[in-house]
Amino acid sequence: MQPRQRGINLGFLLLLSQIFQVGVNNIPVVTLGTLALNILLFLKPMKNLLSVCISVHEAYYQSDWKRLIFSPFHHADDWHLYFNMMSLLWKGKKLEPRLGSAWFAYIIAVFSVLTGVVYILLELVLAELMDDSVYRMQCAVGFSGVLFALKVLNNHYHPGGETVVMGFPVPNKYSCWVELIVIHFISPGSSFVGHLAGILVGLMYTKGPLKAIMKGIAGFFPSDGRYAERMYYNSSGYSGHRQERDHSYYSPASTPYEAYTGGLSEEEQYQEAIQASLNDRGRSGSWRPPPYGFRVPTEQPTPEDIRRQRLHRFDR
Repeated sequence: MQPRQRGINLGFLLLLSQIFQVGVNNIPVVTLGTLALNILLFLKPMKNLLSVCISVHEAYYQSDWKRLIFSPFHHADDWHLYFNMMSLLWKGKKLEPRLGSAWFAYIIAVFSVLTGVVYILLELVLAELMDDSVYRMQCAVGFSGVLFALKVLNNHYHPGGETVVMGFPVPNKYSCWVELIVIHFISPGSSFVGHLAGILVGLMYTKGPLKAIMKGIAGFFPSDGRYAERMYYNSSGYSGHRQERDHSYYSPASTPYEAYTGGLSEEEQYQEAIQASLNDRGRSGSWRPPPYGFRVPTEQPTPEDIRRQRLHRFDR
């Protein structure tokens, strides 16, 4: 695998620009801290991707469980970081005031580890069902699995409304599943299993026992917004693609979300940035990892792999 393109690139500059347009003071503290951690580890990674990515082989068979902690906070390139952090910014502005900062931090910590655990379990099951060892070797990085879990929570705490996906309106309660499929097709390098793991973790919290278990372990944390009104936080919590608003969480002094998104929905921002990423790569002429997703290839294709891919293309 070739070294990652990192540092002062277009996606990274765009991310910083939009963070400052929102205003650092307008971003909830835990959301801001999580953004900062991801950006820091992008600029100064703890190790190379192959040493932090999570897979059945590396985490389970080699007992390298620290990858459960490191893998969500490392990203393949600047566009991977941009997509995930912009999604985190939007979801954090909605969820953190609703849940309270302490509980939201707890959720981020638990979801970051648990999404990796579910990912390993799903890959193990697929490897057995498909009798294919490839599933044990697929290595994943990125925060997008956690973001899918947070999307489930956001739809749970802010019901109603709809999301526009590929130009079609989709009720928010189904949007996670639709986006799971759409992202897999528009960005083949993304990990379908990693995103599915995130959805399942979110459902474990909203529909299953996870929330009760977390409360039992840390019952002193305020949850479900019981103390959220004590927090001063200027944020509209508005998403360009929601057509129904919950005014109980809006502040008159807030900065409209569309002021820095140009009125685009989250999915439309993804498509615009994907196109910009492709254009940027075309100008530089250098290889980069896929623009969005959770998976990182374990090695460069061999000449034999390239030959087989060409033959496969001509056989279609």
